[in-house]
Amino acid sequence: MILHGKMKDYRIAIKTFLVISLLITNPIMHLSQSVTEKMQVNVMNYKINRAHKKISIDADWEKEVWRNTEEGALEYFMGASPNHFPKVNFKMLYDDEAVYVIFKVVDKFVKAVAQKHQDKVFQDSCVEFFFSPDSTTSKGYFNLETNCGGTILFNYQTGKNIGKQKIAESDIEKITIASSLPKIIDEEITTDTTWYLEYKLPYSILRNYFEFDKPREKLLWRANFYKCADKTSRPHWLTWNKIDLPKPDFHQPGFFGYIEFQ
Repeated sequence: MILHGKMKDYRIAIKTFLVISLLITNPIMHLSQSVTEKMQVNVMNYKINRAHKKISIDADWEKEVWRNTEEGALEYFMGASPNHFPKVNFKMLYDDEAVYVIFKVVDKFVKAVAQKHQDKVFQDSCVEFFFSPDSTTSKGYFNLETNCGGTILFNYQTGKNIGKQKIAESDIEKITIASSLPKIIDEEITTDTTWYLEYKLPYSILRNYFEFDKPREKLLWRANFYKCADKTSRPHWLTWNKIDLPKPDFHQPGFFGYIEFQ
């Protein structure tokens, strides 16, 4: 009877230890993306419409296909309040072949020195589209970063700093992109400058790294949009969906908003 009681107490102690360990270590080591997502309030939702006409990629914000398209705005910042806060807007459309994105940036202190794709474009005047072609980020996400001259940095990763894959040059070349500014701007433009960037991103590229359903009505993707300029004279880190963290870090899929296909 005494031995049985001791064994029972021992088993209870072990179970209690395991439960406490899970409660303590899981949230601290891995405030998992799904938990972070549930903690968000006022999550951004962009309704993306189907394009019914062919879209020419020419960085023309005023062309007919974009005129009545929903507009998103980057109104949040990370880090200290920037002394230069560009006005950044974007629009999106989709069809059976690709998603289309266009940015309008009312800017100043503009620079583009990255020479080739996969260079550090985030150090230049740069707009970024981070996304998961799924309703959660559990299978990973893409980070598509483009400087104002149209040079691209593009990766896929299964999680923050986990399983990172550079998108192949042959795949990047399949992205049709246009910018209103020259490819290289060595000397920073310090006057008011509005610039535009537009691209067509084929699904076929993404499927080389991530299996997903073809976009259709009511389907959801997760995403966030960013603007940065790390190595300009007026660095800043702007976001579409708020990232409630003290230091700039765009690789936060737990804070992605929603792209809702119409």
